[in-house]
Amino acid sequence: MGGSEAPKASGSMITGPIGKSLFLFAVPLLLSSLFQQLYNTADSLIVGNFLGDSALAAVSSSRTLIFLMVDLFNGMFAGAGVLVANAFGSGDRARLSHAVHTTVAFGAAIGLALTVLGNVLAPVLLRMMETPESVMRESLAYFRVYFSGSLAFMMYNCCSGILRNIGDSVHPLIYLVTASIVNVILDVLFVGVMGFGVGSAALATVISQGLSALLCLMRLCREPTPYQVSIPKVRFHRRSFRQLLRYGIPSGFQNSVVAFSNVFIQTHINVFGVKAIAGSGVWAKLEGFAVLPIGSFSMALSTFVGQNQGARRYGRIRRGSLFGMACCAGMSVATAAVLWFFVPTLASFFNRDAEIIAFSTMQARIDTPFLIFLGLSNCMGGILRGAGRTRESMMIYLLCWCVVRVAFISIGIRIWPDIRVVFGVKPLTWALSTIVFACSWRRLIREFGDAR
Repeated sequence: MGGSEAPKASGSMITGPIGKSLFLFAVPLLLSSLFQQLYNTADSLIVGNFLGDSALAAVSSSRTLIFLMVDLFNGMFAGAGVLVANAFGSGDRARLSHAVHTTVAFGAAIGLALTVLGNVLAPVLLRMMETPESVMRESLAYFRVYFSGSLAFMMYNCCSGILRNIGDSVHPLIYLVTASIVNVILDVLFVGVMGFGVGSAALATVISQGLSALLCLMRLCREPTPYQVSIPKVRFHRRSFRQLLRYGIPSGFQNSVVAFSNVFIQTHINVFGVKAIAGSGVWAKLEGFAVLPIGSFSMALSTFVGQNQGARRYGRIRRGSLFGMACCAGMSVATAAVLWFFVPTLASFFNRDAEIIAFSTMQARIDTPFLIFLGLSNCMGGILRGAGRTRESMMIYLLCWCVVRVAFISIGIRIWPDIRVVFGVKPLTWALSTIVFACSWRRLIREFGDAR
């Protein structure tokens, strides 16, 4: 039977000081994201230094397309997280158990499906992106090995998402640190020592991600809690699955929209040659570190809002969202300042080619002044997602990050055929989405005020 009392768990974010609750959740999440970025970056660092410009370009070109396919389902897990967090906050044990087991079943099914789709569609998708023939063979090798490990990636994202949405961001951090260390060791061994090539860098990532997925699943299976996973119970519970799709499809579509716009941007960068591809790929890695605090506070706010909405603590949602956005904005400004000054030095760690460094620096100095808007947009998007407003968040991203980006580049590149037109589209749409999200956030807070 489902209870009505909120769970007395260390992961609960419905009581106690708001700042402490968010920081205790966000800091391990930030460190988890840092290590995830580190072992994603390890591929580019080691490949760029041991295998050269073409191999680095192959990894950079493949990753954008990989994110297009993976992010659709990661977005659906984010939607499932709303379901888990809300059930946890309400104290309904039966609903929580059904949500958790349905999410695990969904993760396993999607992992198997992506394994097949990624391998079959790889050459078609890479050619659609106008990947240069000089890097096609290596891009294809990286892409296929990566997607052969889809089950590991999906199960890690699924199980770590469950832990995070019940407020446990510490154990996913521990497992990710372990995986990061394994990934770096295997990268050096496969690429640097044995010289196996680009595909082996993807294999190192797959093995390490599989380890972290196994550790997360074991944690969920062993813990005697309302959210404990029992393998025989893993199946699609009808009501939970309908709710998962209700929240997850808009979130998944939102992620795929953003990923599609990035593929569109990457396609136009590819036209400018291997050096531009490699340089933009290097900046993408550095930018990945810059957005870690943003992503951490966005996920923390989503869980915070989901739990407190389940517990009907609406005033706490307003105070928490303001605190989280202020923290995120401050960190975005500080990170942007560091990157503005040090990007040439940081880019040289990946590759010492002056032209590649120049492309990285150019894109960085176009993007960094606008990082505060990226931070605010993501935080407000996380708040809307946590409140179950996934469709509203999806429409904002669709308009600002897809329609506007495609139109801007399609028209702008014909008027001024310069790579800076392509580089400039992200900052423009970050600022635009911040304005639109702010209107939605204010409307949401007013509705919560009326519900008290």
